[in-house]
Amino acid sequence: MIELFYSNTPNGRKISIMLEEIKFDYKITEIDLSKGDQFKNSFRKISPLSKIPAIIDHKNKVSFFQSGAILIYLAELSGKFYDIENRNIINQWLMAQMGDIGPMLGQHHQFHHFNPNKSKFAEERYFNIAKRLYEDLDEHLKTSNFLGGSNYSIADIATFPWIARHNWHDIGLKKFKYLTRWYKKISARDAVIKGYDCLKRNEKIPEV
Repeated sequence: MIELFYSNTPNGRKISIMLEEIKFDYKITEIDLSKGDQFKNSFRKISPLSKIPAIIDHKNKVSFFQSGAILIYLAELSGKFYDIENRNIINQWLMAQMGDIGPMLGQHHQFHHFNPNKSKFAEERYFNIAKRLYEDLDEHLKTSNFLGGSNYSIADIATFPWIARHNWHDIGLKKFKYLTRWYKKISARDAVIKGYDCLKRNEKIPEV
């Protein structure tokens, strides 16, 4: 049994989607970020940086924090979505999500969606970076069905929930033909739909 410490953020949804994809039994312990649950000592023992998601694999008696590390662990444990022949390219796009796509879109959320009109410089900076990321992803997906090659992988699972907030970005996902194709393909997967709404609150994946 996997225990997932979760909030319905893009990073949290990476792991709920992965768990649905690999069909592992799991239970959710919800972390209410607005109430500061992430700073409780009991959670910090699992996630020392006070970030979700984190997991405990109760069967194997191990815990993990950081979504990329969790995805790699679950992929290796299940033998799915981490093809050996494409692992180098999968790793590169997974790290691109962890180090660039997620942090930069997260800053765009802060200044454009949550705190507009606080800093013109920050709003313009992160809007332009977000737009460039859409362009870069679209260019890559022009010649590749998925981020890590011809097969769906943990690189896609990591990136998808961030693009699923496209309605916050005000960039216009539908302007990007190949990124839209990728997004629609992943949005239609049963496991992605279930993982996106793992709290069963009727949370729908935003349409293009």
